Amino acid sequence: MATKTIASATVRAVKKRVLPSRAALVLTPTAVQKVKEIMSKEEAKGFIGLKVGVRQRGCNGLSYTLDYATTKDKLDEEVKQDGVTIIIDKKAQLTLLGTEMDFVEDKLSAEFVFNNPNIKGTCGCGESFSI
Repeated sequence: MATKTIASATVRAVKKRVLPSRAALVLTPTAVQKVKEIMSKEEAKGFIGLKVGVRQRGCNGLSYTLDYATTKDKLDEEVKQDGVTIIIDKKAQLTLLGTEMDFVEDKLSAEFVFNNPNIKGTCGCGESFSI
């Protein structure tokens, strides 16, 4: 499966949250709007949504990645919310359970932020984490 990397993301350790039952990942309205904006530019290229993955990186071990998804693999999780599709890579599923995906923009940066109650530690810059 060919994917095109679009961004890495920041993670934040948060206190436990109660999410709707069976929710693997919940998007804030701001994140939904940004995903719609990103996908509207790429719709004609055959992408079905964004894919969240995890890879070994940084001083704390893991970091999230965001790519364009052309297919959903057999063991991937699919989250559909408010007209957007997020595919969660099988390797990232356990690290994302109960997580809120947000999009935060300020004067210096604009990025997706994963507010994750499962994180035990993060690095100083917030790019990598440990479970």
